[in-house]
Amino acid sequence: MKAAMTVSPDSSDHDDAPIVAALPGGFGRQKPGWFQRLSQGLGKSSARLAEQVASVLTKKRLDQKDLDDLEDMLIEADIGAAAAARITAAFARARFEREADEAEVKECLADAIASELRPHEARFEPLGGAKPYVVLFVGVNGSGKTTTLGKIAADLHGRGARVLIAAGDTFRAAAIEQLQVWADRSCAAFISRPPGADAAGLAFDAVARARAEDFDVVLIDTAGRLQNKSGLMDELAKVVRVLKKMDPSLPHETLLVLDATVGRNALSQAEIFGRTAGVTGLVMTKLDGTARGGVLLAAAEAGGVPIKLVGVGEGIDDLQPFDATAFARSLVGLDETVA
Repeated sequence: MKAAMTVSPDSSDHDDAPIVAALPGGFGRQKPGWFQRLSQGLGKSSARLAEQVASVLTKKRLDQKDLDDLEDMLIEADIGAAAAARITAAFARARFEREADEAEVKECLADAIASELRPHEARFEPLGGAKPYVVLFVGVNGSGKTTTLGKIAADLHGRGARVLIAAGDTFRAAAIEQLQVWADRSCAAFISRPPGADAAGLAFDAVARARAEDFDVVLIDTAGRLQNKSGLMDELAKVVRVLKKMDPSLPHETLLVLDATVGRNALSQAEIFGRTAGVTGLVMTKLDGTARGGVLLAAAEAGGVPIKLVGVGEGIDDLQPFDATAFARSLVGLDETVA
C-alpha cells in the first residue's frame, strides 16, 4: 500500500509560528534561562541530596563513616554503586579529614559528579552531517518519545531546516494523530500509513521521499515497546535492517528516549535497545518528576552510549543539550556560577 503523505504549511503565518520562531540556536548549545529550568526541574533530586549533604558532611572533619554515608546517598539517587564509589573517592581526595562549610562541600561534590558525567556528554547535531540526516526514535510506551521528536522538529524548523516526520508507530491510530499535530505545529512534512501497516516499509518510503524532495532531516517515530517483548523488538530490528539496505550509514542517529521516573528499569532498557537498534544517544525525559535524577548516569553506563538531551518539563524549551557541569551543579543545589 502506498504511503499517504500530508505536508504541513511552511509559511510564517502558520498558527503556531510564534512557538517555533522563538527557538534560535538549536540543540548544539543551551538557550538562555535553561539552567534555572534545569535546577527547578531537578528540585526533587537536589532537595533530597542537598539536605543529606548539609546534615552529614558540613562543619566537621570527615571520616570514613561520613564517606560511606555519602556513597549511600549517591546510590539512593540511583547513580549506581560503581559510579557512586568513584565519586566518593574523588570527593575524599579533596575533603577527607578537613572541615568545610556547606557551600564548599557542594562545590567539591559537584566537581566530582561532573567529572564522572563528562565522558558521557555528547551533542546532537542533525544539521552537521549527511543530508537528509535520518534520526530514529526508540523507547517504551510513555517515555516521551513522540513529544521529544516533536520538540526536535520544532527546533529544527526554527533553524530553517526542512523536516519530514514519519509516523512509524503504525500500531496505534492515536500515535499517528498525535504526531500529525506535532508536524503541524512545527511546519514539518508528514508521512504515515494506516494502522497495522509495515513500519519498515514506511521508514523506507520516508527516506526515499526525503532524498527526492531535498529534505534536510527525517525524524522516524517507532512504536513504543517493552524491552522484554522479543517479537516487538524483532520488528524494530527489521526497521534498522531496511534502512541499512538503503545505505549502511542509516540511521545516522538512533535516540533512545528514557523516562527518568522509572528509575533503574531504565538500565535494562538502555542495554536491550542498545543491542537491538544500535542506539547512539540517550534522551532522558521527566527529570522533574523524580527524586532519583542520578539514574541518568547509570543508564548511560548500562547502554554504553552518551547522553545527548535532557528534558525537565512539557514546554518546547524544556528539552536541551546535556551539560555535565550544569547537571551536576543543579543536582547538588548550586547556582549557575562556577567557582
